[in-house]
Amino acid sequence: MNVLVTGSHGLIGSSLTPYLTALGHKVRRLLRSSADSSADSKPDDIVWDQRRLLTPEELAGIDAIIHLAGENIASGRWDENKKKAIRDSRLTSTKLLCESICRLDNPPQVMLCASAIGYYGDGGTKELEETALAGNSFLSQLCQDWEKTTATVQEHKVRVVNLRIGVVLSPKGGALARMLMPFLFGAGGNIGNGKQYMSWIAIDDVVNAIQHCLANSTLSGPVNLVAPKPVTNAEFTKAMGRVLNRPTFFPVPDFAARLAFGEMADELLLASVRVKPTKLINSGYQFLYPDIDSSLRHVLGK
Repeated sequence: MNVLVTGSHGLIGSSLTPYLTALGHKVRRLLRSSADSSADSKPDDIVWDQRRLLTPEELAGIDAIIHLAGENIASGRWDENKKKAIRDSRLTSTKLLCESICRLDNPPQVMLCASAIGYYGDGGTKELEETALAGNSFLSQLCQDWEKTTATVQEHKVRVVNLRIGVVLSPKGGALARMLMPFLFGAGGNIGNGKQYMSWIAIDDVVNAIQHCLANSTLSGPVNLVAPKPVTNAEFTKAMGRVLNRPTFFPVPDFAARLAFGEMADELLLASVRVKPTKLINSGYQFLYPDIDSSLRHVLGK
């Protein structure tokens, strides 16, 4: 397929584009500025400032679009400016991309658009399938609005998959990279009471599952991209200690997490999100790393 990818320099996109290319797909990258592509510029790259519609010529021959672009939600405290940047980077780009698709005589067959398990909010110990109700937090409302934005292209017979992505485990960045240093120095520990659930997925399964969604025409709407065995924060902490052979005696109390990270702590660190990948499992997807120990050993080279 001819696949257009946004967010190709991000944690997922930087692994996805070479993976799709190795499988025989022709991948074109939609880049936010020419500066982003200066080091590895390719003739088929499209430079887009996310303030205009894409032209039919730019989208000609595209069979599939994978839209991953968005402001990093964990790169700073959530003041009003940061939250506006997080929302605008997702909703504006998705709206313009969808409007561009709707103008085409021959639109792509499928659009895969990133979302997140933040859709569900704090679910406690309840298992959350794709049919579960949305929460009422900042991230929950963002994900709801983000997914609604893709509805317009469905009216043009484009299959849409909303990828509700969990905590991605990768040695290249994301949550795991931020956690790694204190654990390596023996300063890791539970966050809060450690009972909150964390729904994670190895980077290898993320890119493999995206390819699965791309190829499987029965999948549409929300699809949870998480491993089948979520763990509590305490279980994750013990697994990190086992894999790294380090003690984990230094807990971070609720108040300390909130003091350090503000509102972000409640939604990303202390909320309990126990998500089940029902659609992936029912469609026959086989996880490469279904449990936390094997996943951590793989991504950390242990």
